[in-house]
Amino acid sequence: MRVVFVGLASLAMLTPLYILVVNAFKSQREILANPFAIDFSTATFRYLADAWNNPDFSILKGYGITLALVVCVNVLAIMVCAPAAYVLARTPDLVARLLLFFFIAGMFIPTQTVLVPVIFVLRALGLMGTLTGLILFMTATTIPFTLFVFFGYIRMLPRSLDEAAAIDGAGKYYTLWRIILPLMRPILATVFILNSLSVWNDFASPQMILGPGSGIYTVTTGVYAAVGQYSTDYSKVFPTLLLAVIPILVIFVVMQRHIMSGLAAGAVKG
Repeated sequence: MRVVFVGLASLAMLTPLYILVVNAFKSQREILANPFAIDFSTATFRYLADAWNNPDFSILKGYGITLALVVCVNVLAIMVCAPAAYVLARTPDLVARLLLFFFIAGMFIPTQTVLVPVIFVLRALGLMGTLTGLILFMTATTIPFTLFVFFGYIRMLPRSLDEAAAIDGAGKYYTLWRIILPLMRPILATVFILNSLSVWNDFASPQMILGPGSGIYTVTTGVYAAVGQYSTDYSKVFPTLLLAVIPILVIFVVMQRHIMSGLAAGAVKG
């Protein structure tokens, strides 16, 4: 029974991906006739080539901006959360726990609900419509999850590591960056990948903060601009969407063992 349930659940989750891949190589007429079928004799890469060379949306520019966004957000989140989690994990008092709960509460607040006040703040700071403003906002949205995972992992690392480092004359910062952080490599990889998936797939935040007139677009907002709000040309929609998701699918497939090992390590430590 369990195998049947897992098989049906996998089929349900893979069906949208199958439809996306199959229809990226078909004409509008073929898609409307039967979106589930594929005729290899008529399948063509022409629609993918058209989407790649779309004058309204440079997929390479979208890749570059989104990749820069992913890297900057992850680096900033790790730099902020690693020291904070270390201090909270090594401070067993009520104030530290209250601070932890305060930050974790951000995980339960949908990003879309805070976009409007954030827009007013960014406009007041002169960061509206800039990549810097988007990086700062998306870093803030990833901090609760990153801090929560780091805290759970560091809390279970033996304090004897800190004591041994202190005896050797190492300070707190040296202990964190040279001793604790290298031991966190599995969880660092997990957090990096999961945060990257979240940032890459986010549409509302870059669409609202960057705006249509900034000339800066991520993969998701670029796809929206390329396809058009009222477009019904599916031979343009499916290839563009496929090009947008291919990199993140490849990264997930290649790095999934790191995700599982990191989560398993965190479970064992906790």
